[in-house]
Amino acid sequence: MKWTIRQEKAGDEASIARVTQAAFAGKAYADGDEGSLPTRLRNAGALVLSLVAVERKLIIGHASLSPATIGPDKWLGLGPVSVSPDKQGHGVGSALVSTAVSVAQAYGRGGVVLMGDPKFYCRIGFEPAINATYKDKASPHLLIYPFGSVPSGEACFHSEFDHS
Repeated sequence: MKWTIRQEKAGDEASIARVTQAAFAGKAYADGDEGSLPTRLRNAGALVLSLVAVERKLIIGHASLSPATIGPDKWLGLGPVSVSPDKQGHGVGSALVSTAVSVAQAYGRGGVVLMGDPKFYCRIGFEPAINATYKDKASPHLLIYPFGSVPSGEACFHSEFDHS
């Protein structure tokens, strides 16, 4: 069955939380509260974009953008990105990320920044943020998709990313 991508709509919230929680369950890098992050961002008015992948009316994936900065420059933070475990490896996550980046270009920001797996995101066009830090440290997981010049400085995501 083919899936489609669309903007989140009212009534999708519980399915997004379920997919996100399932996608991160048992991952070494997960802290257990990923399922509530989209809701917290939504409640904080910080969801700039919230996309879902849908197959047969069932949400199988989600990606969101929220405000972020690198140094003094305004960026968009990508995350969480989640795909139902049984649908992973079928291009759903790549399509969600590519669509989010395409839409992000219209917002007049410096680009898209995230913390994630370089093997996955670099093949979609992200690159290491070699001139930026996260929580005062360099990280191979801090990745950027610049729309112009390469930024330098501290990367900061919306404060909801820091709540456990």
